[in-house]
Amino acid sequence: MPIDKSLDLALLEHRHAGMLFAVIDENRDHLRRYLPWVDNTRSVHDSVGFVQATLEQFARSQSLSAGIFFHGALAGVIGYHTIDWANRRTALGYWLSASFQGHGIMTRAVRAMTTHAFTALSLHRMEIRAATDNKRSRTVAERAGYRLEGVCRGAEWLHDRFVDHAVYGVVASDWKA
Repeated sequence: MPIDKSLDLALLEHRHAGMLFAVIDENRDHLRRYLPWVDNTRSVHDSVGFVQATLEQFARSQSLSAGIFFHGALAGVIGYHTIDWANRRTALGYWLSASFQGHGIMTRAVRAMTTHAFTALSLHRMEIRAATDNKRSRTVAERAGYRLEGVCRGAEWLHDRFVDHAVYGVVASDWKA
């Protein structure tokens, strides 16, 4: 899904596993601060397993994970968590390599995935959750047009402690593409 001349979102495929692991490995400390799965990604084999799982979920219409490509380089990942078809909603998760931050990449990717969810998938609600102290992720949600709906205390075990989540949401009728 091309976003503009510099930015493209593409379904993660097996051929991306090596690149994916390299980006994670180069950004291990940066990503670990807010993502619990980083410590369990120790080899390309782990990234192959992740890509395989996401492809299987995509084939069953349960989710979609896309690589974020900026000028052809893999910059991060964005995706729908499990899609709740009965209630026509999903949550959006994302991460970006430290070297690609500050270019508006993630805000554009979030807007594109949200528009896709509302138009192509006919979903009704989208949600983004971020640790309350994750200012960058929270700013992306706000810039993309999501509204802060509240805080869930102790929502996630992150390495050695529970963290609170800021919950952002938007419904299709309020979305302005």
